Amino acid sequence: MRTPETWSVRDAPEEITVYEVGARDGLQNEQTVVPVEVKAEFIERLVDAGARAVELTSFVRGDLVPRMGDAEQLMARLSLPADVRSVALTPNLRGVQRALECGIREVAIFASATETFSQRNLNCSIDESLARFEPVVALARANGVAVRAYVSMCWGDPWEGVVPLEAVVRVGCRMMDLGASELSLGDTIGVATPGHVVALLDAFGAAGVARDRLAVHFHDTYGQALANAAAAIGAGVRIVDTSAGGLGGCPFAKSASGNLATEDLLWHLHGQGVRTGIDLAALVETSEWLAAHLGRPSPSRVVQALTR
Repeated sequence: MRTPETWSVRDAPEEITVYEVGARDGLQNEQTVVPVEVKAEFIERLVDAGARAVELTSFVRGDLVPRMGDAEQLMARLSLPADVRSVALTPNLRGVQRALECGIREVAIFASATETFSQRNLNCSIDESLARFEPVVALARANGVAVRAYVSMCWGDPWEGVVPLEAVVRVGCRMMDLGASELSLGDTIGVATPGHVVALLDAFGAAGVARDRLAVHFHDTYGQALANAAAAIGAGVRIVDTSAGGLGGCPFAKSASGNLATEDLLWHLHGQGVRTGIDLAALVETSEWLAAHLGRPSPSRVVQALTR
């Protein structure tokens, strides 16, 4: 079978926004050096396959995240349709200045729900990181650029263990208060389970954060990413972060495995008749093409099944 049979499910949404992070989160932890021209073609292939929310790169220090050291060169090669959410990660004021100079349409900021990971990832406390983001958000919004916010370690931290729901909500709400229009909740080390996912979403609801402002971002360390995404969708979330071919990880959290594969989520959603706007066959072809450049097979189960 090349496509799933369509069987509708009670209360399934009509449409889900698939927020593609492969070009940024997917490639930032690769050992293989990916040439900028390959990155550009990868992004163009994603867009041609129907992706309409794509995180392109990070405007970070190249000595800290070497795989993202070519952000300006990449942006100079791209000319994407106006209906594509073209997003770049900008961790500080210099990052957002660089992104604006490249004509980026949307920026993303990221904080941690735990103090330990904040120190290891951003070299500062949570409070200090949020203070840094205030001018970042202000500058972006003053230039008409939307801001997406990430909170990492939402369900577990390799140093601190289980993360209290209220700690995640506190950080997430503070990021929204800065001016972020969308909040992505990250299971950085892939330890969440469906009940835990729904509990956190409910906690945000109790704090007054509407479901349409939340996205979810799952890693598949324990094989739970698709189940967790399904639970979040069932609880009303309509934006799911995924990575083509299941690429990804986190250079500052070695226990983080790849992201939820876009193809695996598409098979799940298309089998329920849920629209995503993405051509599954074209995306599988793209992931197989990129896997050849990376010199290893795609970890996506759907890519593996359709390319045997």
